Amino acid sequence: MAVILDGKAFAAIVKEKTKDEVARLGLTPSLAVVIVGDDPASRVYVNGKKKDCAECGIRSEEFTLAADVGQEKLLSLVEELNNRDDINGILVQLPLPKGYDEQAVIAAINPNKDVDAFHMENIGRIMDGNFTFAPCTPYGVMRLLEHHGIDPAGKHCVVVGRSNIVGKPMAMLMLHKHATVSIAHSRTPDLGAMTRQADILVAAVGKPNLITADMVKPGAVVIDVAINRGDDGKLCGDVDYAPVAEVASYITPVPGGVGPMTRAILMENTVIAAKKAAGKF
Repeated sequence: MAVILDGKAFAAIVKEKTKDEVARLGLTPSLAVVIVGDDPASRVYVNGKKKDCAECGIRSEEFTLAADVGQEKLLSLVEELNNRDDINGILVQLPLPKGYDEQAVIAAINPNKDVDAFHMENIGRIMDGNFTFAPCTPYGVMRLLEHHGIDPAGKHCVVVGRSNIVGKPMAMLMLHKHATVSIAHSRTPDLGAMTRQADILVAAVGKPNLITADMVKPGAVVIDVAINRGDDGKLCGDVDYAPVAEVASYITPVPGGVGPMTRAILMENTVIAAKKAAGKF
């Protein structure tokens, strides 16, 4: 039976260390959270991030815009936040409503305040390994592996998913830790043949129970990044959890695995942004 990689427990440790660092530095880091429209899932995520900020001694400021406010008004707000010295991090909650150009919005954020690390400059830095911020989800995965003494060096990591937010940066971070990396996706002809090669398998597609036990190499480390709703309405990941847990050596649960780590790394990134602004990084 696999050892559970408890992201919730480790995220609490990360946030406590972040809180201590904020107190030690005497800073008041600040995070601006922009939400456009009234998507219920986005509201849940934003409320969670505000709660994390309060726990870590970070000031959060929410900016709520109507879904039909328009691209120009949103970009104007981003520019205003870029120019505010009392704002260290800017997070625009995604996805945006239909009609918005998400890439243009991300590109408008000052890279030094881009605590999600989605800006092209920050993505480029991840490619060469000289980065200040890493995207919260893949970096959260790396920290969780490190915490449990799992070294990717020399291992074959298979990432299922090629998104700019998770799949691609996940592959780069694994490469920086000397893993051999393969990326599988919707056009991979025999997904199972690929995933069965993985010493570390990262699933980040958004298809409930896509990864079944027969697709997992015995003893593999299985990281489930996705959060889906199953047919029964319950939260689940891309991995068929119970059967795969019988095959894997380590596994992340959904919920309680990667999700809490994503939020904890966001807090760390915000503090890094504040330290840079104060000349303490």
